Amino acid sequence: MSVPLHYAVKTRLVELLDRLGEGAALPPERALAAEFGVSRWTMRQAIRELVADGRLRARQGQGTFVATPKLIQPLALVSYTEALRAQGQTPGREVVTFDEIAADVELAGGLGIGEGEPVHRLERVLSADGQPIGLETTYLSVARFPALRAVLEPTGSLYRCLTDQLGVRFAEGEELVETVIATPREAELLKATQSLPMLLLHRNSRDTDGRPIEVVRSLYRGDRVGFRATLRP
Repeated sequence: MSVPLHYAVKTRLVELLDRLGEGAALPPERALAAEFGVSRWTMRQAIRELVADGRLRARQGQGTFVATPKLIQPLALVSYTEALRAQGQTPGREVVTFDEIAADVELAGGLGIGEGEPVHRLERVLSADGQPIGLETTYLSVARFPALRAVLEPTGSLYRCLTDQLGVRFAEGEELVETVIATPREAELLKATQSLPMLLLHRNSRDTDGRPIEVVRSLYRGDRVGFRATLRP
């Protein structure tokens, strides 16, 4: 079976990236096309796929550079802050929305409350070393956590606030991971294009008494983040 030309070019480019090293600038597209003996269209397609794969990073007006390795997040009930710091990255959060909404049928079911009851909605852009990697929206029942807005530092760790200040004990959670295309708003917040692959996580967590704690929707840039789970028989 013949290998598509752009895939063969992509494979050769990966070898070049390994030689150049992290943070190095990629030679101009025209020069690479001439060196590899292919059209600029073929070279451009291979480069675009490597950007989507997270191996290259395009900086507007500056060029294309060899990307840092993807951040690997555990699929577990751990703090985003702790997981990032364990990999030597500085976590950051920028609040987009922190308000109250009325629960729809799906949200009410996830939180174990009645439809129309008030819900805290906390939407934040997550960053690593100052670069946006995810958009996280967390929903919690106002009736269960009436003091949340008073005790939570919006740019701080929500999990630490829930456990240390509100006495919550996380016991288990369910997480669904799927690939999606970002909306124009989401792409803008994550400083990405709508063509960039995104990973969407839906999480419902419960405490040691089996009561629902939160419903979380997290959208991550597929070129910057990967996920790992430990599986046991």
